[in-house]
Amino acid sequence: MRTSPEIEDIEDWLIREALGQPDIGQMFAGTCERMRAAGIAVDRALLSWSTLHPLVEAETALWLPGETVDHGLHTHDQPDTDDWLLSPIRALLTSRETRMRRRLADGNAPLEFPMLGGLRDQGFTDYLVISTPFDLPSSNPFDVAGIIVTWSTRTPGGFAEDDIERIDYLQMRLALACRANVQSRIARTIAETYLGKRAGGQVISGRIRHGDGETLDAVIFYSDLRGSTALADRLAPDAYLAHLNTYFEATAGAVIAHGGEVLDFIGDAVLAVFPIDQQGLQAAACNAMDAVAEVRRRLASARKQTPHPLACGMALSSGRVIFGNIGVAERLTFSVIGPTVNAAARIETMTKRLDTEVLVTAEIALQAPERFRAAGRYPLDGISTPVELYALSESALKAP
Repeated sequence: MRTSPEIEDIEDWLIREALGQPDIGQMFAGTCERMRAAGIAVDRALLSWSTLHPLVEAETALWLPGETVDHGLHTHDQPDTDDWLLSPIRALLTSRETRMRRRLADGNAPLEFPMLGGLRDQGFTDYLVISTPFDLPSSNPFDVAGIIVTWSTRTPGGFAEDDIERIDYLQMRLALACRANVQSRIARTIAETYLGKRAGGQVISGRIRHGDGETLDAVIFYSDLRGSTALADRLAPDAYLAHLNTYFEATAGAVIAHGGEVLDFIGDAVLAVFPIDQQGLQAAACNAMDAVAEVRRRLASARKQTPHPLACGMALSSGRVIFGNIGVAERLTFSVIGPTVNAAARIETMTKRLDTEVLVTAEIALQAPERFRAAGRYPLDGISTPVELYALSESALKAP
Protein backbone atom coordinates (compact mmCIF):
# COMPACT_ATOMS: atom_id res chain seq x y z
CA MET A 1 0.00 0.00 0.00
CA ARG A 2 1.04 3.62 -0.46
CA THR A 3 1.83 5.11 2.94
CA SER A 4 1.17 8.64 4.07
CA PRO A 5 3.30 10.82 6.38
CA GLU A 6 0.83 10.13 9.21
CA ILE A 7 1.14 6.35 8.79
CA GLU A 8 4.92 6.59 8.55
CA ASP A 9 4.94 8.59 11.81
CA ILE A 10 2.99 5.80 13.54
CA GLU A 11 5.35 3.22 12.10
CA ASP A 12 8.40 5.15 13.34
CA TRP A 13 6.81 5.53 16.76
CA LEU A 14 6.17 1.77 16.99
CA ILE A 15 9.78 1.05 16.06
CA ARG A 16 10.98 3.31 18.87
CA GLU A 17 8.56 1.59 21.25
CA ALA A 18 9.89 -1.83 20.19
CA LEU A 19 13.41 -0.73 21.13
CA GLY A 20 12.34 -0.08 24.71
CA GLN A 21 10.18 -1.99 27.17
CA PRO A 22 6.81 -0.23 27.07
CA ASP A 23 3.65 -1.40 28.74
CA ILE A 24 1.79 -3.28 25.98
CA GLY A 25 -1.60 -1.86 26.92
CA GLN A 26 -0.32 1.72 26.87
CA MET A 27 1.52 1.11 23.60
CA PHE A 28 -1.69 -0.28 22.09
CA ALA A 29 -3.67 2.74 23.29
CA GLY A 30 -1.05 5.07 21.79
CA THR A 31 -1.30 3.20 18.49
CA CYS A 32 -5.09 3.45 18.40
CA GLU A 33 -5.08 7.15 19.26
CA ARG A 34 -2.55 7.86 16.53
CA MET A 35 -4.59 5.83 14.05
CA ARG A 36 -7.67 7.93 14.79
CA ALA A 37 -5.64 11.11 14.44
CA ALA A 38 -4.49 9.82 11.04
CA GLY A 39 -8.11 9.47 9.94
CA ILE A 40 -8.60 5.72 10.44
CA ALA A 41 -12.14 5.23 11.70
CA VAL A 42 -11.45 3.02 14.76
CA ASP A 43 -13.96 3.38 17.61
CA ARG A 44 -13.11 0.27 19.61
CA ALA A 45 -10.17 -2.15 19.62
CA LEU A 46 -9.23 -5.20 21.67
CA LEU A 47 -5.71 -6.60 21.71
CA SER A 48 -5.18 -10.18 22.90
CA TRP A 49 -1.87 -11.99 23.28
CA SER A 50 -0.74 -15.29 24.76
CA THR A 51 2.30 -15.62 26.98
CA LEU A 52 4.44 -18.16 28.79
CA HIS A 53 3.74 -17.79 32.50
CA PRO A 54 3.07 -20.29 35.31
CA LEU A 55 -0.19 -18.52 36.21
CA VAL A 56 -1.28 -16.47 33.19
CA GLU A 57 -2.30 -17.96 29.86
CA ALA A 58 -3.28 -14.83 27.96
CA GLU A 59 -3.75 -11.10 28.41
CA THR A 60 -6.02 -8.52 26.82
CA ALA A 61 -6.13 -4.74 26.45
CA LEU A 62 -9.44 -3.07 25.55
CA TRP A 63 -9.24 0.43 24.11
CA LEU A 64 -12.08 2.92 23.73
CA PRO A 65 -11.58 6.59 22.77
CA GLY A 66 -11.06 8.81 25.77
CA GLU A 67 -11.02 5.95 28.30
CA THR A 68 -8.29 4.23 30.28
CA VAL A 69 -7.15 0.95 28.75
CA ASP A 70 -8.86 -2.02 30.42
CA HIS A 71 -6.22 -4.71 31.03
CA GLY A 72 -7.44 -8.29 31.52
CA LEU A 73 -5.79 -11.57 32.50
CA HIS A 74 -6.85 -15.13 31.71
CA THR A 75 -5.27 -17.65 34.07
CA HIS A 76 -4.60 -21.33 33.39
CA ASP A 77 -7.08 -22.49 36.03
CA GLN A 78 -9.82 -20.07 35.01
CA PRO A 79 -12.86 -21.95 33.66
CA ASP A 80 -13.97 -21.22 30.11
CA THR A 81 -17.04 -18.99 30.10
CA ASP A 82 -19.80 -18.98 27.50
CA ASP A 83 -18.59 -15.55 26.38
CA TRP A 84 -15.20 -17.07 25.53
CA LEU A 85 -16.53 -20.31 24.05
CA LEU A 86 -18.84 -18.32 21.75
CA SER A 87 -16.35 -15.58 20.91
CA PRO A 88 -14.98 -14.67 17.45
CA ILE A 89 -11.39 -14.80 18.80
CA ARG A 90 -11.77 -18.40 19.92
CA ALA A 91 -13.38 -19.28 16.58
CA LEU A 92 -10.42 -17.75 14.75
CA LEU A 93 -7.95 -19.67 16.90
CA THR A 94 -9.83 -22.93 16.39
CA SER A 95 -10.05 -22.53 12.63
CA ARG A 96 -6.42 -21.33 12.34
CA GLU A 97 -7.67 -18.57 10.04
CA THR A 98 -5.99 -15.18 10.22
CA ARG A 99 -8.96 -12.84 9.72
CA MET A 100 -12.71 -12.50 10.07
CA ARG A 101 -15.05 -9.66 9.18
CA ARG A 102 -18.70 -9.06 10.03
CA ARG A 103 -20.61 -6.05 8.68
CA LEU A 104 -22.85 -5.32 11.63
CA ALA A 105 -25.06 -2.78 9.87
CA ASP A 106 -26.03 -5.31 7.21
CA GLY A 107 -29.32 -6.84 8.28
CA ASN A 108 -28.47 -10.05 6.40
CA ALA A 109 -24.99 -10.41 7.94
CA PRO A 110 -24.46 -13.61 9.98
CA LEU A 111 -24.14 -12.70 13.64
CA GLU A 112 -23.34 -16.17 14.97
CA PHE A 113 -21.44 -14.72 17.92
CA PRO A 114 -23.65 -13.19 20.66
CA MET A 115 -21.25 -10.32 21.37
CA LEU A 116 -21.67 -9.00 17.83
CA GLY A 117 -25.35 -8.30 18.49
CA GLY A 118 -24.30 -6.29 21.53
CA LEU A 119 -21.84 -4.27 19.47
CA ARG A 120 -24.50 -3.58 16.85
CA ASP A 121 -26.87 -2.40 19.58
CA GLN A 122 -24.14 0.03 20.68
CA GLY A 123 -24.04 1.54 17.19
CA PHE A 124 -21.04 -0.29 15.72
CA THR A 125 -21.29 -0.98 12.03
CA ASP A 126 -18.28 -3.13 11.23
CA TYR A 127 -16.16 -5.70 13.08
CA LEU A 128 -12.78 -6.95 11.89
CA VAL A 129 -10.55 -9.55 13.57
CA ILE A 130 -6.95 -10.00 12.43
CA SER A 131 -4.51 -12.56 13.79
CA THR A 132 -0.76 -11.96 13.46
CA PRO A 133 1.15 -15.05 14.63
CA PHE A 134 4.81 -14.90 15.58
CA ASP A 135 7.35 -17.47 16.70
CA LEU A 136 7.51 -17.44 20.49
CA PRO A 137 6.83 -20.16 23.09
CA SER A 138 3.28 -20.18 24.40
CA SER A 139 1.32 -22.24 26.91
CA ASN A 140 -2.13 -21.63 25.44
CA PRO A 141 -4.13 -24.71 24.42
CA PHE A 142 -4.13 -23.69 20.74
CA ASP A 143 -0.31 -23.65 20.70
CA VAL A 144 -0.37 -20.34 18.86
CA ALA A 145 1.73 -17.33 19.83
CA GLY A 146 1.11 -13.86 18.47
CA ILE A 147 -1.46 -11.12 18.73
CA ILE A 148 -5.11 -10.98 17.77
CA VAL A 149 -6.76 -7.59 17.42
CA THR A 150 -10.44 -6.86 16.96
CA TRP A 151 -11.17 -3.52 15.27
CA SER A 152 -14.64 -1.94 15.32
CA THR A 153 -16.10 1.25 13.89
CA ARG A 154 -19.34 3.22 14.11
CA THR A 155 -18.81 4.82 10.70
CA PRO A 156 -21.87 4.41 8.46
CA GLY A 157 -21.14 1.68 5.94
CA GLY A 158 -18.30 0.29 8.00
CA PHE A 159 -14.55 0.39 7.36
CA ALA A 160 -13.43 1.82 4.03
CA GLU A 161 -11.09 -0.45 2.07
CA ASP A 162 -8.16 1.93 2.47
CA ASP A 163 -8.79 1.92 6.24
CA ILE A 164 -8.52 -1.89 6.26
CA GLU A 165 -5.29 -1.71 4.26
CA ARG A 166 -3.81 0.72 6.76
CA ILE A 167 -5.00 -1.38 9.71
CA ASP A 168 -3.34 -4.45 8.15
CA TYR A 169 -0.13 -2.51 7.60
CA LEU A 170 0.02 -1.07 11.11
CA GLN A 171 -1.00 -4.28 12.89
CA MET A 172 2.06 -6.01 11.43
CA ARG A 173 4.26 -3.25 12.93
CA LEU A 174 2.33 -3.42 16.21
CA ALA A 175 2.94 -7.19 16.28
CA LEU A 176 6.69 -6.63 15.94
CA ALA A 177 6.68 -4.21 18.87
CA CYS A 178 4.51 -6.58 20.95
CA ARG A 179 6.75 -9.55 20.10
CA ALA A 180 9.82 -7.74 21.42
CA ASN A 181 7.95 -6.86 24.61
CA VAL A 182 6.44 -10.33 25.13
CA GLN A 183 9.79 -12.00 24.50
CA SER A 184 11.44 -9.78 27.11
CA ARG A 185 8.67 -10.50 29.61
CA ILE A 186 8.89 -14.26 28.99
CA ALA A 187 12.63 -14.16 29.62
CA ARG A 188 12.10 -12.26 32.87
CA THR A 189 9.24 -14.55 33.94
CA ILE A 190 11.31 -17.67 33.33
CA ALA A 191 14.32 -16.22 35.15
CA GLU A 192 12.25 -15.11 38.15
CA THR A 193 10.15 -18.29 38.25
CA TYR A 194 13.10 -20.66 38.19
CA LEU A 195 15.66 -18.53 40.05
CA GLY A 196 13.56 -16.19 42.21
CA LYS A 197 12.85 -12.49 41.82
CA ARG A 198 16.17 -11.20 43.13
CA ALA A 199 18.34 -13.81 41.41
CA GLY A 200 16.30 -13.62 38.23
CA GLY A 201 16.72 -9.85 38.17
CA GLN A 202 20.47 -10.25 38.58
CA VAL A 203 20.64 -12.65 35.62
CA ILE A 204 18.41 -10.51 33.40
CA SER A 205 20.54 -7.46 34.20
CA GLY A 206 23.63 -9.22 32.88
CA ARG A 207 25.25 -10.97 35.85
CA ILE A 208 25.54 -14.29 34.03
CA ARG A 209 29.25 -15.08 34.21
CA HIS A 210 30.70 -17.81 36.35
CA GLY A 211 31.55 -16.20 39.71
CA ASP A 212 29.35 -13.11 39.32
CA GLY A 213 27.72 -12.25 42.62
CA GLU A 214 27.70 -10.19 45.79
CA THR A 215 27.73 -10.53 49.54
CA LEU A 216 24.65 -9.58 51.49
CA ASP A 217 23.26 -9.82 54.98
CA ALA A 218 20.15 -11.95 55.21
CA VAL A 219 17.93 -14.14 57.31
CA ILE A 220 18.01 -17.67 55.96
CA PHE A 221 14.89 -19.85 55.98
CA TYR A 222 15.32 -23.60 55.60
CA SER A 223 12.60 -26.24 55.79
CA ASP A 224 12.51 -29.96 55.13
CA LEU A 225 9.55 -32.30 54.73
CA ARG A 226 9.30 -34.99 57.40
CA GLY A 227 8.92 -38.64 56.38
CA SER A 228 9.31 -37.93 52.68
CA THR A 229 11.39 -41.02 51.88
CA ALA A 230 8.76 -43.39 53.28
CA LEU A 231 5.99 -41.49 51.48
CA ALA A 232 7.87 -41.59 48.16
CA ASP A 233 8.17 -45.39 48.50
CA ARG A 234 4.53 -45.85 49.45
CA LEU A 235 2.67 -43.42 47.16
CA ALA A 236 2.20 -43.50 43.41
CA PRO A 237 4.35 -40.87 41.65
CA ASP A 238 1.45 -38.55 40.83
CA ALA A 239 0.09 -38.76 44.38
CA TYR A 240 3.51 -38.07 45.84
CA LEU A 241 4.06 -35.07 43.55
CA ALA A 242 0.66 -33.69 44.54
CA HIS A 243 1.58 -34.14 48.21
CA LEU A 244 4.95 -32.50 47.67
CA ASN A 245 3.37 -29.50 45.94
CA THR A 246 0.91 -29.12 48.81
CA TYR A 247 3.91 -28.87 51.14
CA PHE A 248 5.65 -26.37 48.85
CA GLU A 249 2.50 -24.24 48.67
CA ALA A 250 2.50 -24.09 52.46
CA THR A 251 6.22 -23.38 52.90
CA ALA A 252 7.51 -21.56 49.83
CA GLY A 253 4.11 -19.90 49.36
CA ALA A 254 4.25 -18.47 52.88
CA VAL A 255 7.82 -17.25 52.38
CA ILE A 256 6.87 -15.37 49.22
CA ALA A 257 3.74 -13.95 50.85
CA HIS A 258 5.89 -12.38 53.57
CA GLY A 259 8.52 -10.82 51.34
CA GLY A 260 11.07 -13.61 51.23
CA GLU A 261 12.66 -15.08 48.15
CA VAL A 262 12.79 -18.81 47.47
CA LEU A 263 16.17 -19.61 45.98
CA ASP A 264 16.09 -23.37 45.68
CA PHE A 265 14.11 -26.55 46.17
CA ILE A 266 16.66 -29.11 47.30
CA GLY A 267 14.68 -32.30 46.92
CA ASP A 268 11.90 -31.65 49.41
CA ALA A 269 13.78 -28.89 51.25
CA VAL A 270 13.13 -25.18 50.74
CA LEU A 271 15.97 -22.65 50.86
CA ALA A 272 14.92 -19.00 51.04
CA VAL A 273 16.30 -15.61 52.06
CA PHE A 274 14.92 -12.49 53.66
CA PRO A 275 17.52 -9.83 52.73
CA ILE A 276 18.47 -7.42 55.50
CA ASP A 277 18.11 -4.04 53.80
CA GLN A 278 17.74 -0.50 55.12
CA GLN A 279 15.04 -1.63 57.57
CA GLY A 280 17.55 -3.77 59.43
CA LEU A 281 17.70 -7.21 60.98
CA GLN A 282 14.57 -6.89 63.07
CA ALA A 283 12.32 -6.25 60.05
CA ALA A 284 13.82 -9.14 58.07
CA ALA A 285 13.66 -11.47 61.08
CA CYS A 286 10.05 -10.54 61.83
CA ASN A 287 9.09 -11.17 58.21
CA ALA A 288 10.77 -14.56 58.40
CA MET A 289 9.04 -15.37 61.70
CA ASP A 290 5.69 -14.34 60.25
CA ALA A 291 6.39 -16.67 57.34
CA VAL A 292 7.08 -19.51 59.78
CA ALA A 293 3.77 -18.83 61.55
CA GLU A 294 2.01 -18.80 58.21
CA VAL A 295 3.61 -22.13 57.25
CA ARG A 296 2.25 -23.67 60.43
CA ARG A 297 -1.25 -22.35 59.71
CA ARG A 298 -1.16 -23.56 56.10
CA LEU A 299 0.09 -27.00 57.06
CA ALA A 300 -2.59 -27.33 59.75
CA SER A 301 -5.23 -26.50 57.16
CA ALA A 302 -3.73 -28.81 54.51
CA ARG A 303 -3.56 -31.73 56.95
CA LYS A 304 -7.36 -31.68 57.13
CA GLN A 305 -7.48 -32.37 53.38
CA THR A 306 -4.99 -35.24 53.12
CA PRO A 307 -4.74 -38.71 54.69
CA HIS A 308 -0.94 -38.58 54.48
CA PRO A 309 1.43 -37.19 57.16
CA LEU A 310 2.27 -33.56 56.44
CA ALA A 311 4.85 -31.96 58.69
CA CYS A 312 8.21 -30.25 58.34
CA GLY A 313 11.08 -28.86 60.32
CA MET A 314 12.02 -25.19 59.92
CA ALA A 315 15.12 -23.21 60.85
CA LEU A 316 16.12 -19.56 60.75
CA SER A 317 19.66 -18.18 60.92
CA SER A 318 21.13 -14.81 60.00
CA GLY A 319 24.43 -13.44 58.78
CA ARG A 320 26.47 -12.60 55.72
CA VAL A 321 26.08 -14.86 52.69
CA ILE A 322 27.53 -15.00 49.20
CA PHE A 323 24.79 -14.53 46.63
CA GLY A 324 25.84 -15.37 43.10
CA ASN A 325 26.50 -17.76 40.23
CA ILE A 326 27.87 -21.16 41.17
CA GLY A 327 28.44 -24.26 39.09
CA VAL A 328 30.27 -24.60 35.79
CA ALA A 329 30.18 -22.20 32.87
CA GLU A 330 27.87 -24.52 30.92
CA ARG A 331 25.41 -24.99 33.81
CA LEU A 332 25.05 -22.29 36.44
CA THR A 333 22.61 -21.60 39.21
CA PHE A 334 22.16 -18.43 41.26
CA SER A 335 22.08 -19.26 44.94
CA VAL A 336 23.38 -18.38 48.39
CA ILE A 337 26.32 -20.10 50.02
CA GLY A 338 28.29 -19.64 53.21
CA PRO A 339 28.33 -20.62 56.89
CA THR A 340 24.93 -19.00 57.56
CA VAL A 341 23.29 -21.26 54.98
CA ASN A 342 25.07 -24.32 56.32
CA ALA A 343 23.99 -23.40 59.84
CA ALA A 344 20.34 -23.18 58.82
CA ALA A 345 20.46 -26.67 57.28
CA ARG A 346 22.18 -28.12 60.34
CA ILE A 347 19.72 -26.40 62.70
CA GLU A 348 16.77 -27.82 60.76
CA THR A 349 18.26 -31.29 61.26
CA MET A 350 18.23 -30.60 65.01
CA THR A 351 14.42 -30.14 64.94
CA LYS A 352 14.12 -33.93 64.58
CA ARG A 353 16.45 -34.62 67.47
CA LEU A 354 14.68 -32.11 69.74
CA ASP A 355 11.23 -33.10 68.45
CA THR A 356 10.16 -29.55 67.64
CA GLU A 357 8.88 -27.81 64.53
CA VAL A 358 11.03 -24.68 64.60
CA LEU A 359 14.50 -23.75 65.77
CA VAL A 360 16.25 -20.39 65.39
CA THR A 361 19.55 -18.84 66.43
CA ALA A 362 19.89 -16.50 69.39
CA GLU A 363 20.23 -13.48 67.10
CA ILE A 364 16.84 -14.22 65.54
CA ALA A 365 15.17 -14.95 68.89
CA LEU A 366 16.35 -11.60 70.31
CA GLN A 367 14.28 -9.75 67.70
CA ALA A 368 11.03 -11.12 69.17
CA PRO A 369 11.82 -12.79 72.51
CA GLU A 370 8.16 -13.37 73.34
CA ARG A 371 7.93 -15.86 70.49
CA PHE A 372 10.73 -18.15 71.67
CA ARG A 373 12.12 -20.17 74.56
CA ALA A 374 15.66 -21.42 75.05
CA ALA A 375 16.17 -24.96 73.73
CA GLY A 376 19.82 -25.44 74.70
CA ARG A 377 23.30 -25.16 73.32
CA TYR A 378 24.37 -27.78 70.77
CA PRO A 379 27.32 -28.62 68.54
CA LEU A 380 26.50 -28.56 64.82
CA ASP A 381 28.38 -30.38 62.09
CA GLY A 382 30.87 -28.11 60.37
CA ILE A 383 30.52 -25.31 62.93
CA SER A 384 33.43 -24.84 65.34
CA THR A 385 31.55 -23.77 68.46
CA PRO A 386 28.21 -24.97 69.91
CA VAL A 387 25.21 -22.86 68.93
CA GLU A 388 22.49 -21.60 71.25
CA LEU A 389 19.13 -22.61 69.81
CA TYR A 390 15.61 -21.39 70.52
CA ALA A 391 12.27 -23.09 69.91
CA LEU A 392 8.78 -21.57 69.71
CA SER A 393 7.33 -20.46 73.02
CA GLU A 394 4.10 -21.99 74.36
CA SER A 395 2.17 -18.86 73.34
CA ALA A 396 3.58 -18.98 69.80
CA LEU A 397 2.73 -22.69 69.52
CA LYS A 398 -0.87 -21.96 70.48
CA ALA A 399 -1.22 -19.01 68.12
CA PRO A 400 -3.65 -19.69 65.26
